[in-house]
Amino acid sequence: MSIAEMIADHPQVKEEDPALGQAVRHAMYCAAICNSCADACSAEEEDMRQCIRSCSDCSDICTATYRTASRRTAGNVLLIMGMFELCIQACEQCAEECEKHDDPHCKRCAKMCRETIEDCRKALEFMKKDNG
Repeated sequence: MSIAEMIADHPQVKEEDPALGQAVRHAMYCAAICNSCADACSAEEEDMRQCIRSCSDCSDICTATYRTASRRTAGNVLLIMGMFELCIQACEQCAEECEKHDDPHCKRCAKMCRETIEDCRKALEFMKKDNG
């Protein structure tokens, strides 16, 4: 099942850029990856408090973003745009923190965050053009 198709099937969606569905999908995956990375960091012997915090915050923000952006009835476009901006910020912070560590889970998390940033920017670009 495709999130983009689900959004496109919504009766109040006129023309939706596929970037929105991709951003929602990646934010959902990023929430799970960041949550898992925070847990893995808690098992590391070194002090990973900052990484755990960054991953946990990013996971929560990504969750709120994908949930908000996938609801399209009477869509609050300005709120969704704000959520994408916040998601980008959280993912940037998380990626930067995870990139400081050599652990495979941190590398995977940073990569997921970078992909989410890219897709959120594309969706945001479309929404800004569409809502001038």
